[in-house]
Amino acid sequence: MNGIHDIGGMDNIGPVKIEKNEPVFHDDWERTVFGLTLATMGAGIFVTDEVRYVTETIPPQDYLTFKYYEKWLYSLEQLMLEKKVVTREELETGEVATQPLADVEAASVERMQYGMNNRIPVFVDVDLPPKFKVGDAIIAKNINPLHHTRLPRYIRSRRGVIEADHGIFLLPDTNAHGGPDKPQRVYNVRFSAQELWGEDAPANDSVYIDLFDDYMNLA
Repeated sequence: MNGIHDIGGMDNIGPVKIEKNEPVFHDDWERTVFGLTLATMGAGIFVTDEVRYVTETIPPQDYLTFKYYEKWLYSLEQLMLEKKVVTREELETGEVATQPLADVEAASVERMQYGMNNRIPVFVDVDLPPKFKVGDAIIAKNINPLHHTRLPRYIRSRRGVIEADHGIFLLPDTNAHGGPDKPQRVYNVRFSAQELWGEDAPANDSVYIDLFDDYMNLA
């Protein structure tokens, strides 16, 4: 979807503020939000793409002023309400008033520790012939969906060249909204800076972006 979260290629946003010796968490509540989000995802209540979509729905004025973990908290609350894990009253009072969902099993400590310390594969093991190959010239589609998508606005209708085939993964556009599962190949695509920003951009610069099958056509 198009929103304030997709600021790639925009000017006048301001410099990136780099905090020297930045801690992992600035306050204990950030640590709590991080733990709760991973615990609920570990229990299978929602997936990463759903979190991304809900984060994109934060009102623009809030999105630009919220701290990083305030955005996490917003998405966590909205998804917990949507999945009927908690009620609005429980969030406001901090007191449990309903029974836990019968079909949800809490993630074990061992499982969470493993997930924190190991890379978890997310590729899909299915037989899916490639639609594109390395070296193919492509053009990114010009789509403006209301649902979640990982296709940045600034490359839509731009031409690029496929550099690598990463394998098969679930398409975020459907995975963020409860399915159905739609496995697709993901390719690394190179776009020249001049293709994206015009002839005034450095001639030798390029941007590399990972794109799903549905995001492009052969040029």
